Parts: sequence; C-alpha cells; structure tokens
Amino acid sequence: MATDRGFGHSVFLGEGASGVTPRRSPALVAVLLWAAAGLSVGYWVLQVLGQSPLTPVAATASLPVAPEPAALARVLGAAPEAVVAVEAAAPPPLASRFQLLGVIAEGAEGGAALIAVDGQPPKPYRVGAELEGGVVLQSVQRRSARLVPVGSSGGAPIELSLPPPPGAAS
Repeated sequence: MATDRGFGHSVFLGEGASGVTPRRSPALVAVLLWAAAGLSVGYWVLQVLGQSPLTPVAATASLPVAPEPAALARVLGAAPEAVVAVEAAAPPPLASRFQLLGVIAEGAEGGAALIAVDGQPPKPYRVGAELEGGVVLQSVQRRSARLVPVGSSGGAPIELSLPPPPGAAS
C-alpha cells in the first residue's frame, strides 16, 4: 500500500482511480466498441431491408383551373349581380314578412298572437303591441290576426291566418 504525498489518501497498487484493474479495462472497452458496431450494422441492415423497391408514379399533367369570375368577385367582397338586382327591386310586400304561428283569443278585444317576423324565431305580441316593420296587432280571432300600419301611413290592414290543422278536411 502506498500513500499519496501531501493529501493523505491511500492508493492500492494495481488498481486505477475507478477501481477497475488495468487488465480488465481494455476488455470492457472492446466489448462496448463491438456492441456499438453491431448495433450500427443492425440499424443499417434494417434500413435497407425495410425499404420497398421504388416504383415510379405516373404523373398526370393537369391544367390550372381558371377561377369562376362570380366566385372571385364574392371572395373579394363584391356583391353578386343577382343580389344587386334584388336589392334594387321593390321591397317585398309587407304581409310576406309576417307568419302567424299561434293565437290566444280573450273575449272580443283581448288576446295575443305568436308571430314570426322576417323568418326570425316567433315572439308573442298582445293586442295593441307594435311589431317590427311599423305595424300594430289590432285584433285576434279564433284562427287569425289583424295587423294595421302605425300612424297615418294609410296602408291596408294585413290579415294573417293559421294554416289548417293536420287531418282537417280540405
């Protein structure tokens, strides 16, 4: 046993710093190198065997498709001509904006109606209530409702009626 000078550590003769004898170190390094070489060869063998033979794919030549002018105009924000023509035409009749879906009649002057305006979800309106579009629910009867324009616009009254019940004789 030898003593290291100045530090007080003892070092056994015949052992390296890692505790492995000098004769075993080259054998351990050789085993690690051979293992790495074997794994590398195995990897490349699997790479070569795992590939299928290359077959050329027939390429089809396609001509570029010309964009449709109306679709391109819509994408860029222009209104289609058909929509512009409809907007420039006269507005639809006032009666076509309302759809009667239900009626509750209370006596001669009371009640309520369930009316959809412009295809929106229906809302209940009491007699005397103003609907969108400047009309008032004037009266309700068993299967109908009467709307009149607000103020002195002088428009004709609008009669809305419920569709016949299912199974009713026509």
